[in-house]
Amino acid sequence: MAHTGSATVTRIVEVELVRLRAPSGGRGASGPVLVRVADGDGVSGWGEVPSATPAQWEGLVSAFAPALLAHDWRRPTEVADAWADLPWDPAVVGALDTACWDLWSHQRETPLAHALGGERTALTAGVTLPQQATVESLVTEVNRQVGAGFRRIRLPVGPGWDADVVHAVRAAFPFLVLQVDAGGRYTESPADLDALRVLDELDLLAIEDPFAPDDLRAHARFAATARTPVALYRSLDSVEALGTAIRMEAGGAANVDPSRLGGLTSARRAVDRAVDAGWRVWCGSSAMTGVGRAATVALASLTGATLPVEAPPAGTRGRDLVVPPVRAHDGVLPVPLAESGLGHGVDRSLVAARTARAFLVDADGARELPVDTRSGARTPRPSRSEGSGREDAATP
Repeated sequence: MAHTGSATVTRIVEVELVRLRAPSGGRGASGPVLVRVADGDGVSGWGEVPSATPAQWEGLVSAFAPALLAHDWRRPTEVADAWADLPWDPAVVGALDTACWDLWSHQRETPLAHALGGERTALTAGVTLPQQATVESLVTEVNRQVGAGFRRIRLPVGPGWDADVVHAVRAAFPFLVLQVDAGGRYTESPADLDALRVLDELDLLAIEDPFAPDDLRAHARFAATARTPVALYRSLDSVEALGTAIRMEAGGAANVDPSRLGGLTSARRAVDRAVDAGWRVWCGSSAMTGVGRAATVALASLTGATLPVEAPPAGTRGRDLVVPPVRAHDGVLPVPLAESGLGHGVDRSLVAARTARAFLVDADGARELPVDTRSGARTPRPSRSEGSGREDAATP
């Protein structure tokens, strides 16, 4: 039965933490962590920490998950109060916040996109390409993505790898929408500023993070004279940081990533704040699994997020952890509206096969779940339907 009353109080009774093996196949510190929260009726929600350090993993098990268990809330916007006395960690808070939004949407039998206030049903998708060994190989990879239907390509640039690269791609694809991510690699040296001014003349959608994340003044000085919007990403680890950047006029576009901002609550506020300031917005994603990507799609359904949403590039290897996978089709990402919550069921058998370590945190404390050390798999927790967000009450 749906929870329809706006005043319904939710208490999380258990938090499952699943540390996945790193993409390389090892057990390094860079693997993602999935979090699952469940209420007393067996309804669940999922979130993702894209790349969790050992300290973040320990913080989840010993502090953040127990604090959530002790906190009652009526709307997901109240969840962050649970961690008011803990150090701000946007990725950790973001995973739990997103999981609570997913759970809350399942309780009300509504798509997460609608719960957030989104109205769009399909999104133009963009893709980010890693730096290639040569310009020729980059043009080949761009051709592959354009052939798959992507309408916007985001290219990494830096001193010595910038204008010539953009010129080569533009020559091959004159009508392709291009933007560049400088990754904070430039300074205000004469040579670097000259290079940025050349990029500014190349009809780009945005020049992202030209300077170091903590140097908003440099961004403001360049933005004041540039005709291309300066976009910020690495500087934005909270809504307050975005507000500071807006007051300093340090840009004109924002890459809003729920994992960097502290979850969907903060990310939704950031979209509204940026749009109110006249900034353009797209929803990027540092997510490493379909759990995080699905949350980004829901966020990008907001009417203010008008620029193409980030999507996995064509040719991405490996199975996604959600069904159906979060993939663009002919350059368009559908917003799932037929199911509640994220709209994508979690493939528990595949998660189990990729698990390096797992804990269950409940009223009895935190206990480690058994993992098959021969394969890294563990016995999946039984569920009625991952797609519905409702779990069996059985204890693993």
